[in-house]
Amino acid sequence: MTAVGIDAVEIWTGNLKLDLPGTFAPQKGEDPEKYTKGLGLNASSFPDSYEDIVTMAANAAHRLMERKGLEPDDIGRIDVATESAFDNSKPVSTYVAGCLEQVYDGDFHHANKGERKFACIAGTQSLDDAYNWIRAGRNRGRAALVIATDTALYARGDAGEATQGAGAVAMLIDEDPNLVELSTEQGYGSADETDFLKPNQQFPSVDGKRSVQVYLARMREALEDFESVAGDVHPDDVVFAPFHTPFPGMVRKAAMLAYRHVTRDTAVEDELAEEIGRQPRAEAFDDDEAFREAVREYMDGLKRTERYQEWYAETIDPTLTISREVGNWYTGSVHVARASALKYALEEGRDLVGETILVGSYGSGAQAEIHAETIREGWEEEIGALNVDEQLEDRYEMSWEDYEEIHDVHNHEMDVDVQEFTTPESEFVFDGWGRMGERKYRYVE
Repeated sequence: MTAVGIDAVEIWTGNLKLDLPGTFAPQKGEDPEKYTKGLGLNASSFPDSYEDIVTMAANAAHRLMERKGLEPDDIGRIDVATESAFDNSKPVSTYVAGCLEQVYDGDFHHANKGERKFACIAGTQSLDDAYNWIRAGRNRGRAALVIATDTALYARGDAGEATQGAGAVAMLIDEDPNLVELSTEQGYGSADETDFLKPNQQFPSVDGKRSVQVYLARMREALEDFESVAGDVHPDDVVFAPFHTPFPGMVRKAAMLAYRHVTRDTAVEDELAEEIGRQPRAEAFDDDEAFREAVREYMDGLKRTERYQEWYAETIDPTLTISREVGNWYTGSVHVARASALKYALEEGRDLVGETILVGSYGSGAQAEIHAETIREGWEEEIGALNVDEQLEDRYEMSWEDYEEIHDVHNHEMDVDVQEFTTPESEFVFDGWGRMGERKYRYVE
């Protein structure tokens, strides 16, 4: 069976930067470590006044196509995942295709275009759709373009304001991929939840504490479901575990629960038992509260063990490097985490061909998905082509007054005209409104 997976990836971050400990925290009268150590964030990325989800998506896709030497006829499918869409009928993928057609001789009239929505998991669902399309033999030799693009904006004063971010991840899905092969096996955890939602509104309504609980519960279900078809997961079998990352602090919680699960009834648990005892089992307790308290005590001990800390440092922490500097990208966050881990491995000179990544995607509302990916020959070249460090370095650092202005620019309920902070170059930009209220775009050389 021919391998199908991600052949190439590109990242496009918003052109503006907000320093959280240096600019945001003082305005809130809060300790900077609330952000750097608590949330695990140093900065957020934002779109300039001429940027939005279409420009970021089109710019990421254009850079990918140029690097891979692709023409429109090579692409048979364009799927965009977003929870920041501004049109309830026309998919963002059509806007993206229209942008790309400005710079290529051919067109995408032959390509199937769609838009996926299920909060932050939609990017992975679009990946699944492209995988299934190719597996079904409907691609006619063409590849699929999957783009996750979002502006994760919260209302001013909302608890989620510090986790904001904006950017796009473009992925080329094809046979015999150069980056990673996707596993056939998947695991799901899904339930009707109201932890985070946007009922006909731009800014989300969030139950923060509930959202963390739902995230962890659905991830546990997805891992158990994955193991039911793929077999038990052992921590030594996985080189990296990228999670959906609304902020790194939440991943810390998910990682510990995952480690507890995959080490249960293994030699690892036996070795840890000499230091912190064996994991509590529900059947050994008379009531749920006593069991939960025992689990909390075990987890407190687990996170202090050298073995767990080494596993976290090697398997989880490398996935968070980029996220710490850009904030939450909603549908793109788990795909940023994958790129971050592989970028770290490349810089460390690691030989990862044939190694396994376990990917944990999540979307509020709520659903989690676990699947495995096998790293392929050619991954070094693909990851080495990323210029994300340069993008992060080149961002314009906003003052507090700049931030207030740019937040208003991207608030759909406000009509604000603000001079751009950066000068666009070799990229697509927002170019005003059309006769039917549509957004227009052009390419700036």
